Amino acid sequence: MGASRSSGTTDEIGPDEDSGGESPGRSGVPGPRDGEDGIGETPAAGSELLAALLDGMDAALCAFDAAGTVTHWNREAERVLGWSAEEAVGRSGFAGWAVRRADAEEVRARLMSAMDAPGRQVHEFALLRKDGGRVLVRTQSAGVRGADGKPAGVYCAFSEVHAQIDLERAIALSEALMEDASWGVVLVDVDLRPTVVNAYASRALGGSRSRLLGRPLGEVVVQGVEELEAALQHVLAEGAPTAPAELWVTLRTAEGERRRCWRSGFLRLASPLTEEPVPLGVGWLFRDVTAAKLAEQEADRLRFRTSQLHRAARTASECEDPMEAATSLLDFALAGFADHVLVDLVAGERLVRTAATPSDAPGPCLPVSGGAIPARYAPGHPALQAVERTGTVRTSGAAGVADPAAWAVERRWPRDAAHALCVVLRSRGRTLGVLTFLRAANRAAFERTDTAYAETVAARVAGAVDLARATAGER
Repeated sequence: MGASRSSGTTDEIGPDEDSGGESPGRSGVPGPRDGEDGIGETPAAGSELLAALLDGMDAALCAFDAAGTVTHWNREAERVLGWSAEEAVGRSGFAGWAVRRADAEEVRARLMSAMDAPGRQVHEFALLRKDGGRVLVRTQSAGVRGADGKPAGVYCAFSEVHAQIDLERAIALSEALMEDASWGVVLVDVDLRPTVVNAYASRALGGSRSRLLGRPLGEVVVQGVEELEAALQHVLAEGAPTAPAELWVTLRTAEGERRRCWRSGFLRLASPLTEEPVPLGVGWLFRDVTAAKLAEQEADRLRFRTSQLHRAARTASECEDPMEAATSLLDFALAGFADHVLVDLVAGERLVRTAATPSDAPGPCLPVSGGAIPARYAPGHPALQAVERTGTVRTSGAAGVADPAAWAVERRWPRDAAHALCVVLRSRGRTLGVLTFLRAANRAAFERTDTAYAETVAARVAGAVDLARATAGER
């Protein structure tokens, strides 16, 4: 412990002479002699160095000799209380200037008790500012011993309580975020590599915290890593966005690939120790909202499909020809659901193509020109399976097929077909035919929810087809 803002230096706390009064003074203890520290430093140079170190501290610091006289006072102490080093050094304790006289004895006793106690002691005091205001400070004090090992004084570091509490809160918050947060927290350096990963984030990314550190994000994020890295680079360059962003990514895990949606917020991290902000990286906070987003998408899809069925029913009710009503129903059903639809009706022992959408481009479902033609389906064809089972058949040829176009042509479907859903047409206990919905390879395969919708459409189409046959028989 070493220096005040005066010109003197000291190896141990204590002025050359005890001022014994309330007037300000200076520390006069000489500094180390040449050769004592092995570097031949002059006392003046040592004094300036130690004074600069004390004045550069972020904490307010003062020191007392064994008699309780102030020997050191740095700039932060001056900022907190308003008393300069020239006004503080040399005073006997805090009585009458930095502490109310009624509290002075208690404060002095508690501070000086650290001289004989091991370790550091923490206290809170109400000190007086130079302008007469009071400020609550938290102090950490410890004893200083001389060369002979005997108590020589006390040094005391203090800060305003609210500033200390703010610091403790910041530390507690960072520790909680890194351990127990219900959001994923990842600190990314300027090279976009994780440096800190909390428990939530490690679970979401599908790896241990140690395995993720320092590795490119592309090692765990298969799809969507470009968007994620672009967001991180934007934050480094421009600052944090004003609102959270939702990023869809596909992760590589031990169980296979998983598609997830992360609602993400970003913060640019800059060093507080430099005058100009130097970026340290990005704080990335995210939460997995996949379940909520899928439920939201499913609700939107259900509302849209319900609306389409309602519009289709109103349109079909205005059609004089039942087959026109059936194709109108299919035009509404196709929107957002499939790329093609085929209507194959039972004629004796075989199926005949009765209506379809164009095979080479999007278009409405229309009756086959020139009348119905036999559907040359090979045994085991999905449409034939639907008739045999009196149920729905789903199939897909997009994965594991060398030539998807050949797969579709072999089944007598348009060349771009990659996913199929064959739904049987039933009315009055009879099988009337098969409705085949087709999707291209750039779309997802049909799912269970798609099956339910297709069966609802098929029931309405079957009613229209049955009515068309009945009216044709009457004619």
